[in-house]
Amino acid sequence: MKTSKFLTLILAFVACIAITSCVQDDDYTIPSSLGDDENEALTAMLASATEVDLAYVKALYIEDGAETVPFYVENDIYVKGYVSSSDKDGNFFKEFYLQDAPSNPTGALKIIIDQVDTYNQYNKGREVYISLKGLQIGEERVGNGIVTIGGGTEFDQYGGVVTRVNENQIRDNILRSDVTEEIIPLAVTFSELTDAHVGVFVEIDGVEFADNLDGERYFDAVQVYDTQRTLQACSGFTYSNMSLETSSFATFKEHLLPTGNGSIKAIVNKTFDGSTRILALNTVEDVALDGARCSTLDESDFSEIFFEDFESMSTFSTVSGNGWTAYAEEGSYNWRALTTTDSGNPGPGNVIASMGAYNSNSPSNIAWLISPSIDLDAQEYEFVNFQSSNSFSDASELQVLISTDWDGTEANITTATWTTLSDATVVDASEYYQDWIDSGLVDLSSYSGTAYVAFKYIGGDDGSDNIDGTFEIDNYKVLAEN
Repeated sequence: MKTSKFLTLILAFVACIAITSCVQDDDYTIPSSLGDDENEALTAMLASATEVDLAYVKALYIEDGAETVPFYVENDIYVKGYVSSSDKDGNFFKEFYLQDAPSNPTGALKIIIDQVDTYNQYNKGREVYISLKGLQIGEERVGNGIVTIGGGTEFDQYGGVVTRVNENQIRDNILRSDVTEEIIPLAVTFSELTDAHVGVFVEIDGVEFADNLDGERYFDAVQVYDTQRTLQACSGFTYSNMSLETSSFATFKEHLLPTGNGSIKAIVNKTFDGSTRILALNTVEDVALDGARCSTLDESDFSEIFFEDFESMSTFSTVSGNGWTAYAEEGSYNWRALTTTDSGNPGPGNVIASMGAYNSNSPSNIAWLISPSIDLDAQEYEFVNFQSSNSFSDASELQVLISTDWDGTEANITTATWTTLSDATVVDASEYYQDWIDSGLVDLSSYSGTAYVAFKYIGGDDGSDNIDGTFEIDNYKVLAEN
């Protein structure tokens, strides 16, 4: 009997050595049996290889027409990052993300590996060095838009994808230091999120689950793999939305969704096909929705405090009067009042503000159209709304900006602080030239003092016919709370 028990203990010990999942939860130290070799490999790599940043790694990935071609790294280069994701609670599988800094990151990379329970080895915040020589850079699924580091490739009629880093490559190429940093979530709003944030640990305040999800759980039992639940944030008169995606393997999948408003910390990710950005939790402990739910604003509580349709302006002349400032920073062309022939709304015969670089003979045209001042301290909420159109805009650009430190003089326009109004919808280059696009209600309530809204045109007549397009503005208005 004693011999049998002894053999059982020996077999259990051997099995635990062979299976990496036997590592105790939350033991993030480098095991002594692995640490010496790993530290030696890291020291050797740092002495012989060249460091590159995440942006450089992403730029190595080649897209050739409709076919994707993963990039095989032949040179001795490495990239450093900090683990932002965790599979401890089952919401990630055989993957982790590295962001380029523990706080205020500019981007992240996805790493797919043939290993489960990666959080035991690559815990959140761990500083990780990846020796890229011999690895592949591409996408895990064709067209999903997430630049990923893998160990091999597979090709089919749609193109090539990267496959998981294998056990030997993990040992030789993915090296930890003994540093674990606190990952400070990047504060963002739904509207500020872009594909550049994929893999980044973010925090979004003022959110809640949609009204129709009361009594629901993170995962829908009728689903097979993933469930998306709509998050909403009050954004003026409407809600802005984004989905939270939960895996069927998540340990918290049966938790009831909280019904309050608050903050959520999560990884920015994409759906399986890469078509839509979503949020994915590391842990349900990063959800703090216990405050009172928000309410959208009532449009009847607001009135126009300023409206401009440019009808009083002299056509074929620089926009002037009614408090507007038109300023040509580069080139001689400036914003003009013109009569439109568009069949849309505003229709033919209406006066609009227009700026284009076509036939200017100036390689660079930068022109500002700046609104009259807005007193943001006179009421709690203010919104701006306008319509925009274009003609062959191509790579010319229209920016919508706000400043609270401009003094109203042309001499100080370029030295003032101007911030992009990211919530403003501006006509896209692909839009039909006679269509007019509504900006939506652009919330200014986060600013204070005296503010100016600017429409900044960037283009030029450089002979390429690519940056000499035209942008047009009309029906600019400011709404304020009564």
